[in-house]
Amino acid sequence: MSTFEGIPAGAFEFYAELEDNNNREWWLEHKDSYTSLVREPLTALLAELEPRFGPAKIFRPNRDVRFSQDKSPYKTAQGAFASAQEGVGYYLQVSADGLLVGGGYHSHTPAQLARFRNSVDASGTGESLRHIVDGIAAAGFAVGGEKLKTVPRGYDRAHPRAELLKHKSLSAGTDLGQPEWVSSPAAAQEIARLWEQLRPLVDWVGRHAAP
Repeated sequence: MSTFEGIPAGAFEFYAELEDNNNREWWLEHKDSYTSLVREPLTALLAELEPRFGPAKIFRPNRDVRFSQDKSPYKTAQGAFASAQEGVGYYLQVSADGLLVGGGYHSHTPAQLARFRNSVDASGTGESLRHIVDGIAAAGFAVGGEKLKTVPRGYDRAHPRAELLKHKSLSAGTDLGQPEWVSSPAAAQEIARLWEQLRPLVDWVGRHAAP
């Protein structure tokens, strides 16, 4: 297993070039660059962070174009998700824009969604989540996720946590660009620090929404 030395600037340059050359021929010519600049550094990084945040999956670079009008064969960003529970955990993405760090709850079976809404509705657990989300937003993270346009059926439109009830998934993240530390071993500590800020949200949804 290789030691993590940072995410090289070439990783971001790789995706800037891919955006202009999203075809199989270019990819095959530059596949070794993808491996050395993107996949191997992220694999080493996630292995270093695994004891604190759980095992991680690096998403496949190919797009599923079967039902898309856009037939570009490759994703223009490399994502990875570290998780101890299915659908709940910490996200990392490398693209031409730089580094994105996030975390939260991304899957929702009907049973999971019911548990989530019941916990948001209950005053104790619901207020706990509201304080967590407010704190994360105050720390500079953008709170997002799939949402309904209105409060779900069966809940008062004037519910004190109406906006949280609209969520079908709940996550938060921050776009970091290319900070000075990203290409050094210090990137592991910086990403871990940000993920720790998101841990209260991940822990809450892990207890109250996940299986």
